[in-house]
Amino acid sequence: MQAIVILIIAALVFLICRVVDKLFSKLFRSKAQHRSGMAIRASKRYGIFGVMFSVLGILGIITGCTGESVLTWAGLVVLLMGIALAVHYLSFGIFYDGESFLLCRFGRKSQEHRYDEIVSQKLYVLTGGSTVIELTLKDGSTVSVQSTMDGVYPFMDTAFAGWCMETGRKIEDCDFYDPSKSWWFPHEEEV
Repeated sequence: MQAIVILIIAALVFLICRVVDKLFSKLFRSKAQHRSGMAIRASKRYGIFGVMFSVLGILGIITGCTGESVLTWAGLVVLLMGIALAVHYLSFGIFYDGESFLLCRFGRKSQEHRYDEIVSQKLYVLTGGSTVIELTLKDGSTVSVQSTMDGVYPFMDTAFAGWCMETGRKIEDCDFYDPSKSWWFPHEEEV
């Protein structure tokens, strides 16, 4: 009986994540890049863990209301952590098409950039084996994506093709270009 209850709760959590994601997309994402279907998104585990932690936090708060103040405070912390994970999953995204990309972050207005604004690239290798690709733009700002995010490599390929087209370069002339080593743009020290 307990296994069935756990499966039902898990199914409800996944359903809630799906509905909230679709609703958020319909309400706040109306530009051409949003509708292209091409995007870099935070891993779905952020949304799933966000909803799970939120539910656990609410359960902790409810249980703590019976006299255990430690459970109330722990539930509040877990709830806030769950909300933060869910908000990050729902708000972060890079949406793109063949001409430009749109950077969306929590608390900031979406910024549209053309591919010819990319000046250079840095590459960081993290302890767990994933890599962070940081693109520097003409205005000095940076766009960072992690290899564990959904859709990173198709974006980088599209960005490089758009960059070549907009800057008038050919792939043969780009000796820095090596996608197998996660290099698409000039290295920062070469600029």
